Amino acid sequence: MSLIFINTNKLPRESTPGHGEMIEVLNEGLCGAKNVVASLHWLKGGDTFQAEAANKHQLVYLMEGNGRITLDGKDYDLSKGAGAYLGPSETAEIEAINGTLKLFVLVVPKIPK
Repeated sequence: MSLIFINTNKLPRESTPGHGEMIEVLNEGLCGAKNVVASLHWLKGGDTFQAEAANKHQLVYLMEGNGRITLDGKDYDLSKGAGAYLGPSETAEIEAINGTLKLFVLVVPKIPK
């Protein structure tokens, strides 16, 4: 197996109205990863990131900024270094509060038993 370097600064960002900008930094097309997708998301004040319930596990990590996460109808303040694990049936909404928020999101499928 050879080492693959992915320069995330050279990957094009996708703009999604109301949901900020994002790029996938780990996927099958970039490096052959078959069971994982990782992405970076930039949210400005009022933008939201929606983690929907699906047949997958999600890890959301706040790399920069301040925000708010809604879990089970309750709001929690977030700051740099905060993270949340979401199981296959769990949802969350993350909102940027002040300035720009940068998220790292890792998604892996649920492994069948």
